[in-house]
Amino acid sequence: MSRTKVGKRATVACPFCATLNRVDLARLADRPKCGSCGRPILLDRPVAATDATVDGVLGGTDVPVVIDGYADWCGPCKIMAPILDDFARDHQGEVLVTKLDTDRSPVTTQRFGIRAIPTLLVFRGGRETGRHAGVLSREQLDALVGLGGRG
Repeated sequence: MSRTKVGKRATVACPFCATLNRVDLARLADRPKCGSCGRPILLDRPVAATDATVDGVLGGTDVPVVIDGYADWCGPCKIMAPILDDFARDHQGEVLVTKLDTDRSPVTTQRFGIRAIPTLLVFRGGRETGRHAGVLSREQLDALVGLGGRG
């Protein structure tokens, strides 16, 4: 039996209703929408992950996932934000960039041993493959994810 090759997919929580959606990354130009509320799912920027959604995102995503553990009050996190925004825009469809508010997601924060913010975690196939606490340059972020400065 031949099997049609399926494109890379990501599982993403809708930013409006928090419903988990499977997104075909090869079809981002078609502007994916939430299957529940119909609003847009934009992957050219970091998307929120929470205690309730992180396992679905990690387990249902075929590309590397970057989790940015941050807090709204954190100065270094604010320095890291535009770097992550640029990275997400440049690598949409290749990497899923998520933001985990450590104050609002204490279970995941503890589970992943996040003790300083910002902390960047990289996952492939649901397994952690990289970690860095503190601010990174764009080049360092590319290297952490294993992209070697592409973008």
